[in-house]
Amino acid sequence: MGRETYSRGVWLGGCAFAQPGAGNIATVLAEKGRACKPGQYIAESLVMANQAGELSYAVRFAPVLKYFGLFCFIVAALAGAPLGLSVAFGETAITIRYAIVVFTLLACGGVLSRVRAAPNLQVNEAIILGAILFVFTPLVMSYPIMASGLGFVDALFEAISGATTTGLSTLSRVEHMPSTFLFARAWMQWYGGLGIVVLSLALVMRPGLAARTLAGSESMQDDLIGSSRAYARRALAIYAILTGAGIVLLLVARAGLFNAVVYSLAAVSTGGFAPHDNSLAGLGSWPVHTVVTLICLVGAVPLTFYYGLFHKGSDLAGSTFQLKAILICGGLVATLLGVFMWLSDGLSWRYVFSHAPFLAFSAQSTAGFSTIEPSKLDAASKLVLICAMVTGAGVGSTGGGFKILRLLIAIKCLQVRLARSRLARHAVLQPRLAGQRLQEGEIGDALLIILLFVAVIVVSWLAFLAMGYEPLDSLFEVASATGTVGLSVGLSSSPLPTLLKVVLCVDMLLGRLEIVAWLVLLDHRTWIGRRL
Repeated sequence: MGRETYSRGVWLGGCAFAQPGAGNIATVLAEKGRACKPGQYIAESLVMANQAGELSYAVRFAPVLKYFGLFCFIVAALAGAPLGLSVAFGETAITIRYAIVVFTLLACGGVLSRVRAAPNLQVNEAIILGAILFVFTPLVMSYPIMASGLGFVDALFEAISGATTTGLSTLSRVEHMPSTFLFARAWMQWYGGLGIVVLSLALVMRPGLAARTLAGSESMQDDLIGSSRAYARRALAIYAILTGAGIVLLLVARAGLFNAVVYSLAAVSTGGFAPHDNSLAGLGSWPVHTVVTLICLVGAVPLTFYYGLFHKGSDLAGSTFQLKAILICGGLVATLLGVFMWLSDGLSWRYVFSHAPFLAFSAQSTAGFSTIEPSKLDAASKLVLICAMVTGAGVGSTGGGFKILRLLIAIKCLQVRLARSRLARHAVLQPRLAGQRLQEGEIGDALLIILLFVAVIVVSWLAFLAMGYEPLDSLFEVASATGTVGLSVGLSSSPLPTLLKVVLCVDMLLGRLEIVAWLVLLDHRTWIGRRL
């Protein structure tokens, strides 16, 4: 069977197979000068499916081990910050554990990084590396967290909540905990927000195919610079500048140096870990709350928006559209929340205005800070917050949820479907959003992610119901974990059964990488099959 290779696809046995980024099959057929007849369509589609399988390759262990070794160096460097702080605070037990972690990671990195491997990575190899890191890092960091008096399960829960920027905690009180513990939680949220993969791209890898492939994660979708490594460095620089600005603003608001650092790290990463028992309420008055909320909103906006502000010629349409959508949705949630709080609980408008906006934008940005306990809210208010938490922030931001842009894509598709029912049969109506035509791939991906999020929430919710927990509170907790938000009605606690803690940990991990990465990791064809 003959084979002819073209710049936009592969011609196999008389049918075209489009490579990633090569356009659609019809384009390749047109370039070849051939078109499948109607009677040949199904047969040739089946042939293409079989031939696509021939171009499918399982992961190679050598590249995975090599780049995992490089990632160990990054994780060791990140662990150096709490290690240094524990030395400064004289917290010897924590210092010893962090030192063990750092030296172990350096040793593993030194061995694995010497593995001889091809310089490029396949897409599935890059995906599973990202997934493995979001499991490996919490496992490693749970060891020093245990030095603060937590058992393994609670320490792992805390570490996963930090790395995934969720903010749920099994601790009812944190103000008595060591300062290093409080800083380390927020620090994990900070580097988890930008992504360990992005930090690795910026600091370790040489420019090339490996870096470009790993930059295929959500936060790297808009490659404005052309070189993935250069883009990652710019993203890291923007992230650091936003964090520094947040610290300065909180210092001006007289929050104190330690509070300014911890709250800024947790806010810009939309994490939500606070060094006070009552979250944001323990920080001070409403002006300080406003500053923290603004920092949360900054993190919920795509990082490409800030790059485009200072570089002429950058296309800001998509990022600006997402910013407007977040503000509108946040305002709508705040209004509904305020009305329900006023009607159901009979609260004064002054009290409502003092808390509803902060809680609404905290849920919409998936930051998870709160000025009042969500458990005290009425059922309607909780349901509104659940919708906001699941919807989430902007694509390409540090926020969680299935992302507000995908919801808007689904709504636009529904509008087009309804409009087509009124049109003549020969009329053509293409869905457009923010002035851009939506491609079939974008629509399919958006609907798939929404469906997967809903499925994960429902299955996890059933686990809580089976254990006898109240339905609405259970749904709230599961939605908060899957959306990586951190708002809690009190179910996340030390007495929670271990099985349900594991369920919430799985939800946080699934939500952080938007589920598909884990399906790739668990697919047997990822590991078994032909290799390049």
